[in-house]
Amino acid sequence: MIPEALVVFAGRGDYPACAVEGARAAGVRRILVAGVRGMAERRVLRLADEAAVFGVGELGRALEWLRGCGARQMMLTGQITPLALFRTRFDALTRRLLAELPVKNAHTIFGRMIREVEALGVEVIPSSCFMGAHIPGPGTLTRRGPDAREEQDIALGHRAAMGVCGLDIGQTIVVKEGMILAVEAFEGTNATLRRAAKLGGRGAVMVKVAKDGHDMRFDIPVFGEHTIRLCRKCGIGAVAFQAHRLVMIDRPRVQALADRYGIALVSLPTDLPPAPLEP
Repeated sequence: MIPEALVVFAGRGDYPACAVEGARAAGVRRILVAGVRGMAERRVLRLADEAAVFGVGELGRALEWLRGCGARQMMLTGQITPLALFRTRFDALTRRLLAELPVKNAHTIFGRMIREVEALGVEVIPSSCFMGAHIPGPGTLTRRGPDAREEQDIALGHRAAMGVCGLDIGQTIVVKEGMILAVEAFEGTNATLRRAAKLGGRGAVMVKVAKDGHDMRFDIPVFGEHTIRLCRKCGIGAVAFQAHRLVMIDRPRVQALADRYGIALVSLPTDLPPAPLEP
């Protein structure tokens, strides 16, 4: 059922604007944006019927605003810069919630935040909702497919990435000629690619996955123009990800750039559930 009103929690990147546009197209009448200060782009704030901006550590103030905003559904979109957790002043509520977590990663932190949001009677819906145009099905998306060596590296990378992601460490693996060059952890995808380039040079493959049982309300794998440009800079020859389980922002643009750069984009078939496209 399409909600009458929707809150879009907006971090860094193009994802929040795409989510707002997708929700509008699906028939959501009133869209409110809760932007993260220093991360949410001004254009996504302008797209909203109502917008407010909060610091990373201002969970208490954000929940007060959410309580009175009148919306009963919310989406979490965009990246939160990892280092913000070490460089931010937190309010008393945020400090208390973080102190409760013996392990701190996307699943534990956002999962705890969602519990606070849903205690207000606000449902957090999958961040893939209204994003159907940006979620590829299975197959090779570019003119060039992976060669035999790249296919072997993709298979190895997918097996390894599923294990790493299953431990809530990260979503991305970089492989070259049967050697795992880099495993994503707290530093994020971009730093992982740069580290792999320093170690292995050109010709590696990147594999990005979501684990079995992945909570699609947050932290869904995302791939966009900035990443494909970085792949070229880092010498990545092929990128593989799971079909129906990754958001590709501005897919036509990304595929066109991949073709220009000679990078193969492969959407791997999987038996895992697809990301939900509706609430």
